[in-house]
Amino acid sequence: METGERSSRGGLSGQTREKEASPTVSSLMAKPQSLAFARIRAEVIRLVALIPAGKFSTYGSIAVHMNIMARHVAFVMARLSEEESAGLPWHRVVSADARLSPKMDPDLRLLQRARLESEGLIINGEGYIQNDEAHFHSMGVRRDIRWSEA
Repeated sequence: METGERSSRGGLSGQTREKEASPTVSSLMAKPQSLAFARIRAEVIRLVALIPAGKFSTYGSIAVHMNIMARHVAFVMARLSEEESAGLPWHRVVSADARLSPKMDPDLRLLQRARLESEGLIINGEGYIQNDEAHFHSMGVRRDIRWSEA
């Protein structure tokens, strides 16, 4: 592999290598998820399912409620299965400034925009939601929980 080419994992290789090592059986097996991550993931999915049509929430709002970081919410949302995506209103979760994520795949961003507009939200040309009153905060009392504990 030449320097700067994509590695088998999708990232850019920073080193010049003659030959990639053959993967071992253990490297092909998925790493087990921690109990804490499984609990966080389930709670993110539950909270996103509560966001009503015509409303939106942010990664940060969900994170504050759960006492975690917004990037953890984004991590879960970016890794939803097709089945989960089909049954979950993922399009109602946007960045902290009520903006459709500019980092999102362009086709997904267009789909998110279309779904939000079909629910009555107004989005300007730069991707900002103009309906301040539609920000959904009411997910209940903030969780004071240690996710790694049972």
